[in-house]
Amino acid sequence: MPISHVFDTYAKTSKGKTMHFDVVLNEQDQQKALNYAKEWLKTIGQEDATVTPENCYFCHSVEAPAELRQQIDELGYAIYKLEGCPK
Repeated sequence: MPISHVFDTYAKTSKGKTMHFDVVLNEQDQQKALNYAKEWLKTIGQEDATVTPENCYFCHSVEAPAELRQQIDELGYAIYKLEGCPK
């Protein structure tokens, strides 16, 4: 299995709520992680949420579980929801 790179990410919604999630991708590329974070936020109706390079940073590399690997293969990235994210 390929190694994936995890970017610890925090976004602030327009209502002031904080969402904490990981962006997981094949490249260790902060700009791609930031773009994917914004893309995902749009898909959950949070296109106005703010995420900055300071709040989306490389955390570690790991072999992604099968569920995340499938998302990466399909979308180019996966989101691992941590705190304050919709179910």
